[in-house]
Amino acid sequence: MAAELSNPSRRDFLATAVTAGGGLLIGVSLAGHDAEAATAPAGAAAAFQPNAFIRITPDDQVTLIVSMAEMGQGVLTSLPQLLAEELEADWRRVRVEQAPVDAAYNNPLFGMQGTGGSTSVRAFWEPLRKAGATAREMLITAAAQTWGVDRAACHAREGAVHHGKDRLSYGELAARAAKLAVPADAPLKDPKDFRILGKPLNRLDSPQKVNGTARFGLDVSMPGLLTAVIAHPPSLGAKVTGFDASRAKAVPGVREVVQIDAGVAVVAENFWAAKTGRDALSVQWDGGPMASLSSAGIRAAMLERLKSPGVVARQEGDVAAAKPAQTLEALYEAPYLAHACMEPMNCTASVTGSGIEIWAPTQASGVNRMVIAKITGVAPEKVQVTTTLLGGGFGRRFAQDFVIAAVQASKAVSAPVKVVFTREDDMRAQFYRPASVVRLRGGVDAAGKPALLEARVATPSIRQASGMGPPSELDDSAVEGLHEWPYATPNIHVEWAQHEPGVGVWYWRSVGNSQNAFFAESFIDELAHAARQDPFEYRRALLEKHPRHRAVLERVAKEAGWHSPLPKGRARGIAVCESFGSYVAEVVEASLRSDGTPRVHRVVCAVDCGMTVNPGIVRRQAQSAVIYALSAALHGEITLDRGRVQQKNFDDYPVVRMDEAPPIEVHLVASTEKPTGIGEPATPPLAPALANALFALTGKRVRRLPFKAGDFA
Repeated sequence: MAAELSNPSRRDFLATAVTAGGGLLIGVSLAGHDAEAATAPAGAAAAFQPNAFIRITPDDQVTLIVSMAEMGQGVLTSLPQLLAEELEADWRRVRVEQAPVDAAYNNPLFGMQGTGGSTSVRAFWEPLRKAGATAREMLITAAAQTWGVDRAACHAREGAVHHGKDRLSYGELAARAAKLAVPADAPLKDPKDFRILGKPLNRLDSPQKVNGTARFGLDVSMPGLLTAVIAHPPSLGAKVTGFDASRAKAVPGVREVVQIDAGVAVVAENFWAAKTGRDALSVQWDGGPMASLSSAGIRAAMLERLKSPGVVARQEGDVAAAKPAQTLEALYEAPYLAHACMEPMNCTASVTGSGIEIWAPTQASGVNRMVIAKITGVAPEKVQVTTTLLGGGFGRRFAQDFVIAAVQASKAVSAPVKVVFTREDDMRAQFYRPASVVRLRGGVDAAGKPALLEARVATPSIRQASGMGPPSELDDSAVEGLHEWPYATPNIHVEWAQHEPGVGVWYWRSVGNSQNAFFAESFIDELAHAARQDPFEYRRALLEKHPRHRAVLERVAKEAGWHSPLPKGRARGIAVCESFGSYVAEVVEASLRSDGTPRVHRVVCAVDCGMTVNPGIVRRQAQSAVIYALSAALHGEITLDRGRVQQKNFDDYPVVRMDEAPPIEVHLVASTEKPTGIGEPATPPLAPALANALFALTGKRVRRLPFKAGDFA
């Protein structure tokens, strides 16, 4: 079995990966990244392929096919663990391949081939285990027939079937097993017998990412490949009215300048020539329908929208009739946020008379095929999509803009083209976490318990923006994280007031939970303060009907030493949130720097995501989500002036750097429940836990993100 890495720090993890070098025992094959024809594996003709996810060849090579995109979350390890466990594979003989686009690889929770919503493990928990179990049972039958013995006397273990002292490897059984009927319902293993699942096995893609051989979208290459950089609209909704390509075409290496839906593409022999040509291009734009739009105007319009009735998301009791002993009212706000993936958007496409080939770091390969087939009129089966590794996704790579641009550019110049967004293009590409405002009214009774919660949220619809159509009644993402309010409260009213200023919005890591948990978990802190009670104890007493919320809350308080003293000038805050089926509580220790900006010294995180396939990956995903959320809480903000996005790069849209990154402790709550999401759930609690810590420190409640110097003065 491969060496295990229990719970390394970021630095320890990198050091281990570097020193391990090629020492990891499992290979990862991501054929197609260099856009060269993939050769058939050795023994493919005699391969045992009982389903779309497993291929075993006579040379004892076990290949497991992964249908979900690898964007840092670890599916190239966790999903093979599901298959290998039930298959009883020899983990040292396993290879992994990225699946092509095919209905057989559809995400069971989406009904299409796509990666998002923290669904990978929870969607494939049973399907992949059943796939592995089916192959295992067929191999056992093949061995029993070979030996002429009772099948019940045989068992599979580490890539072979055993009967007494006799042993046949899976490779030796492949040809016979391939001729057997596929059983309808192979039995799954009892979790107590797991030897691969639940183990923090090293990630299979780490060595290649460390030594530089991993292939991302930007690494795609092929003979005759050209590169395109696009002149995008400078303001929201602006359209091209004309352009002069003469200066762009004078740049050495520039081949063509073509207009596509996204703007004007400069196509060249390499990226630098394309970018230089794009910068030299003269484009005339109309003003666009939102040329006067500003952040201040959007905020004012959302506040006005709060005055009108919205769509009811939750109604219990009667908030109007409630008579609390004390009433609180508050207005909370959250800004637009960019995804800021480390790898900017890119896609390579080749449009020929025989079809369309696409190589992309995409979360939505199945959607890519459907969309491209529709806009080009090419039959879907003639649109081939190869998914490369993704340099971050966070929901952004579920969008189709960069794929469409590459296809249109390739078609226009009759050559394969790689479209590359610069960082500035990426930051201003109109795919943002929505801005939101919420007016909250709450009250406590004479004993300090919540008597009512009334919330009205004004925000755009992601569902509408993503092409799922206008919501018939309610876009759940607009209120998720708020309308699930778990605290015992007799009167609750939550509603959504839709407002569409025209800024492009999209799914962002943890979606609506990212802002609504900030609203909800800050406000329950306000109620605790009004009741003159400890924020942890107050929450705990109100969660009797929500044991999993309560369990992570108690665990995080214990691990953080909630009631223990802190150095002068520091304070703790706490928050808990359920999202994507998982429960996460966090405690943040914070102080203020001399310039008034917050400093986070420690984050403690307790996670209940059901049974864990790979606890090492779970911990690292939680750490990643905390850092992502901390970047947003301290720095993240997209602003507009006269229809133009003001931020352009990491100098004015910072992310947390090493000197700001606190120690992050992740504690897993044992569970026998089926696995739930983990890529996103640790994002929502961070901002409210930080806000609550800073309130405990300063006595000032800041209800707007991000936190800025002077907010807590």
